[in-house]
Amino acid sequence: MAQSGSSALPSIRNGRLRALTDTWVLTKRQLVRIPRVPELIAFATFQPLSFLLLFRYVFGGAIDTGGPSYVNYMMAGILVQTAVIGASATCTGMAEDMLGNLAERLRSLPCWRPAFLLGRVAADTVRNLIVTLFLLGAGWLIGFRPACSLEEGVAAVALILLIGFAFSWVGMAMGLASRSVEAAQSMGMAWVFPLTFLSSAFVPTATMPYWLRLFADHQPMTWLIDAERKLLLDQPALSSLWPAVAVCVLILLVFIPLSVFLYERNSSSSAARL
Repeated sequence: MAQSGSSALPSIRNGRLRALTDTWVLTKRQLVRIPRVPELIAFATFQPLSFLLLFRYVFGGAIDTGGPSYVNYMMAGILVQTAVIGASATCTGMAEDMLGNLAERLRSLPCWRPAFLLGRVAADTVRNLIVTLFLLGAGWLIGFRPACSLEEGVAAVALILLIGFAFSWVGMAMGLASRSVEAAQSMGMAWVFPLTFLSSAFVPTATMPYWLRLFADHQPMTWLIDAERKLLLDQPALSSLWPAVAVCVLILLVFIPLSVFLYERNSSSSAARL
């Protein structure tokens, strides 16, 4: 028995190493596309940069936040919105991979199966980090001045990455459920803007009609944005941070198993057709 247990340990270690290696290979597959196809980052930054400039110079002078400058107020909304919109790229990319038969090719190889999903999400998290740092730099150039400490700034960036990671799994599930790339593109974007604009992203919810304020104050996007804003502006953040983290954890608990289920179902359907 002891010999059997000791012989099982190298197998477990080899399995873990193989899982890490396969995940890295599929992550690298996505990352190498960034320098080869710079349009991927260009389009990922163009839209949030457009929102940043639009709200800063068109609406900024007309909106009273009741406290911080408008550019400081809206920056959290821009960052969270961008992280959530990143889910649409995951959605479209996964639909392209599935319809392009990449999953079928991987199934014929000795590859750790979840690496296909984890590689996509890991690469999208790196992309989110690049876009987030770019937006922070662009915001600084147009007047954004965070009041946070270094630790709070790191926590603010980490929260954005957690939000992007969680919503990437939402996009993953939608991409796996889509029957065409066009449908995936529509699914990935249709729900983002209503939730963002009906939140505290760009205007204080106190300025909204009472019935709308009830919804805006109690929807997850506002919780995420308020936590990010308080971290950036050195305000007491703990009471807002726990709901934001809880939202991300709940999304992961729901959409990781759902994505794995949809992936296995699609793989089984492809195998049955063959």
